[in-house]
Amino acid sequence: MQSRKGFLGAPSAQPSSKKIGDAAEDEALQYLQEQGLRLLTRNYRTPGRGGGEIDLVMRCSDGTLVFVEVRKRLNARHGGAAASVGWVKQKRIVRAAQHYLLALPRLPPCRFDVVEMDNEGVHWLPGAFDAG
Repeated sequence: MQSRKGFLGAPSAQPSSKKIGDAAEDEALQYLQEQGLRLLTRNYRTPGRGGGEIDLVMRCSDGTLVFVEVRKRLNARHGGAAASVGWVKQKRIVRAAQHYLLALPRLPPCRFDVVEMDNEGVHWLPGAFDAG
């Protein structure tokens, strides 16, 4: 079995951004479950190009459907993880949420949360942005 090598044949020591993102989602999921939320779907994607993705779709004990964007940043140089969920990203998440809701028989209360991870730990921002 061959090992994967990085640039110029050197072994790749850095984890991929996919692995970092997956680990951040795992940590966020565990944190939210400890807060009483229940996982419904992970990495929900809309079909086609230009669609959106929702990292975690969860439900609160009061029935609220929570669409969660998970962000990990090593430092806050550019405003931190939550600041990276700009208008365009929000619109893609909202579009994916609308697509998700089409499959439900009735619309539950919904909100959009951001969970950010940094060197300080996990920060949960309930209702971080609106659909409008």
